Amino acid sequence: MSGRASARVVFPELPKRVFDIVYADPPWDYKGQLQHAGPGSGDSGGAVRHYPTVTLDDLKTLPVADIAAENCLLFLWATNPHLDQAIDLGKAWGFGWATVAFVWDKQKTNPGFYTLSQCELCLVFRRGRIPQPRGARNIRQLVSAERGPHSEKPAEVRQRIEAMFPAQSKIELFSRDRAPGWTAWGLEARCVPMTGGGSR
Repeated sequence: MSGRASARVVFPELPKRVFDIVYADPPWDYKGQLQHAGPGSGDSGGAVRHYPTVTLDDLKTLPVADIAAENCLLFLWATNPHLDQAIDLGKAWGFGWATVAFVWDKQKTNPGFYTLSQCELCLVFRRGRIPQPRGARNIRQLVSAERGPHSEKPAEVRQRIEAMFPAQSKIELFSRDRAPGWTAWGLEARCVPMTGGGSR
């Protein structure tokens, strides 16, 4: 399914439990903008070609605070044009800004208005204190992994989070697959646009 989601969005119900680690890759709204590789190249894709995108206002309505433990970390992917929105979203979900957790070097470039785009950021936010017990304390910030299918993030990031927090309960929001040890939410549906008087 492709195309922008409507102004009213119904998200699948979140689990009835809390988690120590929340990992999310929101379907950011680009207002239908497509990528272009230069004059005469035609469009080379864009989020809207692959899944329903969701506005910041709608993303803020997802009750992530309800599934966050008293001491919880949120790892949140932010495309570069949405960096300010990502910080707003983390706060709206009940977390305080912490730092940049990971910088993903995609090893390939995308066209950009200013410089060629090659990196994407995974931010980290905190609610309460850092969950205990801690695991590995020597995890590197830079992840160099070749870009795969559109929007897919390197599994290595999830694995690094696991190494940092091996004993904690974890959920992946807007998930594409089920990883061992994680609760998956989304599974490509991402969100359900309202149609008529109901949802599907």
